Amino acid sequence: MATQGQVITCKAAVAWEPNKPLVIEDVQVAPPQAGEVRIKILFTALCHTDAYTWSGKDPEGLFPCILGHEAAGIVESVGEGVTEVQPGDHVIPCYQAECKECKFCKSGKTNLCGKVRSATGVGVMMNDRKSRFSVNGKPIYHFMGTSTFSQYTVVHDVSVAKIDPAAPLNKVCLLGCGVPTGLGAVWNTAKVEAGSIVAIFGLGTVGLAVAEGAKAAGASRIIGIDIDPKKFDTAKNFGVTEFVNPKDHEKPIQQVLVDLTDGGVDYSFECIGNVSVMRAALECCHKGWGTSVIVGVAASGQEISTRPFQLVTGRVWKGTAFGGFKSRSQVPWLVEKYLKKEIKVDEYITHNLTLAEINRAFDLMHEGGCLRCVLDCQV
Repeated sequence: MATQGQVITCKAAVAWEPNKPLVIEDVQVAPPQAGEVRIKILFTALCHTDAYTWSGKDPEGLFPCILGHEAAGIVESVGEGVTEVQPGDHVIPCYQAECKECKFCKSGKTNLCGKVRSATGVGVMMNDRKSRFSVNGKPIYHFMGTSTFSQYTVVHDVSVAKIDPAAPLNKVCLLGCGVPTGLGAVWNTAKVEAGSIVAIFGLGTVGLAVAEGAKAAGASRIIGIDIDPKKFDTAKNFGVTEFVNPKDHEKPIQQVLVDLTDGGVDYSFECIGNVSVMRAALECCHKGWGTSVIVGVAASGQEISTRPFQLVTGRVWKGTAFGGFKSRSQVPWLVEKYLKKEIKVDEYITHNLTLAEINRAFDLMHEGGCLRCVLDCQV
């Protein structure tokens, strides 16, 4: 492409400071260095993790920055030594890297990768510990190694999944975060078996993806727990078979669920990020074998608690990041499953706006009637 090796000036939504509206700015995006990829972002979705960092509660949050981590685009150019993608490839940037060489990647026990985390955690690139974004010479930090609220971004090559060009980018951008997190929590982390009773706390995008994964795994009962009854009708379409609103009960929600299920559920999933709900999710599990998976990200400094006897008597407490999927190897597989109509993606998209309307999009997300809002970045 003609822009190769040049600085590109494009539009991006910059978070100058916590909790202040994002500002659409002309941002300079430097060319990729060795081991880096510059991507033209066509579509990006919003996720609660973006809002969490923007709120100022994230201790790793750095300002000014360009947020965004659930997106899809086309490779514009690559730096020296990059062999797995080339200009023109359709890709999904992945905040969960996969280098295939580090201790984590080689362990066979986790999808976490240690290669670039020391840089992505502090908003810079690994090569020179600097940012590729600037506004009038002032550096703007990267976010989660992705920074997709920009028409162009630069990412590490270990954070790029090459996908089938037949897949619509305005849909499969969702496979960069929320949907795989829910599906994988069921399939990879909990390994839910057919006939299981499952409880899901929080029926947002991730909770609905858990329901979809549980249905595919053959769960016999899928109980959705949420304080917003408006979410129940939607949730039926994703596999939830019954609903419990904690506000309708005097008893603690864990006791309500134990009573409903003859002693407790086989698997529970906390998809909110609330530590008191995490406790309830563990304690509604069946004695002897119940497993609870923490999917939601709690605010920094929060701690979980329960009585050790809950674990001594056979319950298991687990967590999951990106649903245990290895990003570069498995995101393309999820895209193929979508193309074969084996997993839902379109159904999570409730709103479509443009990058210029990003502040409105965040308002929609907080209003609760929105699952995923996809922004067209090139309009």
